[in-house]
Amino acid sequence: MGTRIEEAYKDLEGKKALVLGLGVHGGALGVARFLAEHGAEVTVTDLRPESELAESLEALKDLDIRYVLGEHRPEDILSADFIVRNPAVPRESKWLELARENGIPVLMEMNLFWRYCPAPITAITGSKGKSTTTSWLGHISKLWRPDTVVAGNLRVSALSMLPQISEDTPVILELSSWQLEAFEVGGEAPHVSCITNISYDHLNRYPSFEAYYNSKRWIYRNQKTTDYAVFNYDDPIVSRFVEDCLAQVRWFSRSSHVKPGGYIDNDYIYLVDETGSTRKLLQVHELQLPGEHNRMNALAAAVLASAMNIPDEFIVEGLRTFKGLPDRLELVSVIDGVKYINDTTSTVPASTIAALKAVEGEVVLLAGGASKNVPFDELADFICQKKVRVVLLEGSATADLQTAINKRCPELIVGTFSSLESALEAARSVARPGHTVLLSPACASFGMFRNEFHRGQLFKDLVHKMEGKGTQHG
Repeated sequence: MGTRIEEAYKDLEGKKALVLGLGVHGGALGVARFLAEHGAEVTVTDLRPESELAESLEALKDLDIRYVLGEHRPEDILSADFIVRNPAVPRESKWLELARENGIPVLMEMNLFWRYCPAPITAITGSKGKSTTTSWLGHISKLWRPDTVVAGNLRVSALSMLPQISEDTPVILELSSWQLEAFEVGGEAPHVSCITNISYDHLNRYPSFEAYYNSKRWIYRNQKTTDYAVFNYDDPIVSRFVEDCLAQVRWFSRSSHVKPGGYIDNDYIYLVDETGSTRKLLQVHELQLPGEHNRMNALAAAVLASAMNIPDEFIVEGLRTFKGLPDRLELVSVIDGVKYINDTTSTVPASTIAALKAVEGEVVLLAGGASKNVPFDELADFICQKKVRVVLLEGSATADLQTAINKRCPELIVGTFSSLESALEAARSVARPGHTVLLSPACASFGMFRNEFHRGQLFKDLVHKMEGKGTQHG
């Protein structure tokens, strides 16, 4: 990397850096490694004991890092030159308040990444679809520029990718609402931003729905008139964000002929530039991903690619060839004529509704889990309307989901189960050839599973174990 970046790294040498919250999923692994490798004196502190952090600690064992586990201590806060908090640590934490009261800077990974990244950044957020849109855009961009970097919330530390980035490298990040809280502190902004949609999520973390969606707005709030913001025209909340956005807005819509941006008309995807000039890209049936929601993800990716000045030929090829991500409407197997689909990343009702819309035929739904304090009424309405059989997994949100369904169509509930294995057996017992067993929980995963990916992997392992007991097709 250039001299400017190397000089900037020197600012870290000898600094006392406190990483607050390592995380059982390695939420701050990339930060701790980055700081230690660039000469900072790193202390990592986490409320969890060593036994619960074994995997994360193993990944950092080659580095000179001091650990304080099972507690946070005032002396560690007060002796730090700066603090980097894990996104899972709420900004209202008393430990962060202590730091602020004493003038100690509190940063996040994205503050550091923006400081050292020499290239313009495209960043994507939203309640659902952000991982697929980010990866789809990355797929398009890599056809154009194979050196494209894709990171952020996709279990890839952005800081770990810095050595690969030069001043003209395309950089694409997925950012969660928690990660976007960094911009409130540092004033950062991407060159191109996107909000895919807004729906109820993370109300176990935020005091209100308004507070949650306001956190999403940080993706564009610091943008300038030379930047671009890509908004969902069909989303009643996102479409209002144009009112305080300084960036040049480009829209995407499933039906309205927006300008500039992209839309679908007569099953074709179109792009429109600022002058109103329209280009037909391809038909939606050429996309490999099913569902109306994936058409919107494709549209968002196309409009973003256009804002990044990627030529249409690469946009069309990338839209046509993207095969999707694991854990999102992922066909695991077909056994005795029954499809088994893993959609574990649907952790809110709106995502599960989108999944149910995308799956044809009769469905047996595996749902339930930990609470995010979101309402289940719309999902229950859709379950009754589509006559979806429901197998429930125990969890703090499951009683609320069960109550919502019981008020409308109690006969559709198969039962509530304490393990994924017993739930899957119950689903299998009621599924018939031509049916689909769909894991799309509409709830978070903590409690029974390490995270949603662990839940999805266990589902896949159990389905593959079942293959020996039936006739497998695919």
